[in-house]
Amino acid sequence: MNKTALRALLRERRALIAPESHGFARPTGQGRRAPGLSQHQVDQLLHRTFGTYHRLESGNYPNPPTSLLRDIARLFGLNEQEWVSLCRYALLQDPPGPLHLSSGKEVPGVWQEAVDGIRHMAYVTDASWEMLAYNKRFATMFPNGKVPANTLRWMLLDPHGRQTLLEWDTAWAPMVLPQLRAALAARPDDDILRQIEKEVLAETQTADLYAAGNSHPHPDGDERPLLHAQEGRGWVTMCAAQPLTAPGSRLMILVFHPGETRTHPRAGILRAN
Repeated sequence: MNKTALRALLRERRALIAPESHGFARPTGQGRRAPGLSQHQVDQLLHRTFGTYHRLESGNYPNPPTSLLRDIARLFGLNEQEWVSLCRYALLQDPPGPLHLSSGKEVPGVWQEAVDGIRHMAYVTDASWEMLAYNKRFATMFPNGKVPANTLRWMLLDPHGRQTLLEWDTAWAPMVLPQLRAALAARPDDDILRQIEKEVLAETQTADLYAAGNSHPHPDGDERPLLHAQEGRGWVTMCAAQPLTAPGSRLMILVFHPGETRTHPRAGILRAN
């Protein structure tokens, strides 16, 4: 637990909430004059035992439950970055999932301009793998330039996707399916991901691969065979990143080289001197 940082974050955000906004009367006589909710009022609003919030803010609550942290974060109106900070300060780890289900569903509009400026194929999807932005180079990968609405469904279930993703059953599906499982662990109530899982389980081949339970958390740095609609057979190396305002979303940059020979079988590591 980082007590100093935790105390600073909680005090700052608690001070911004007017007691009157939650039905409390501000005292007019002698007594407390600190801005915002009192610690006892936080306990009342969260239906917690008196002194619970004080223990947390003072740094005397080791390993507080994430349910308490989530309730406090929502009461204080924290954004996703502040939610991550709260869990890191209190638990020394990232949160188990987003603060709000709606998080990860949108990114600032400037991402389209940013993607347009990338010379390799590039796109941005939300936390459900729904397409948000892509560049013209990415569209050339598909016949007639028709980009799929959901890249996860396309990779796992679309017949055209299986034709494009060469060696689909060994080089692609076993690596993509664990990402579906991990996404559902973080977002169990995501209707789009649940529907994709339902379709995966309804097909014998994908269901068997899904049941294998392989672990492959992300594709960053992977090189896999791919059939480009215009450039033919080749190898694509994936660079993955995440817009910080949208947990679960991803920026994918696809470095494609046509030909039978792998280009980055053992790509070097970049390190600062």
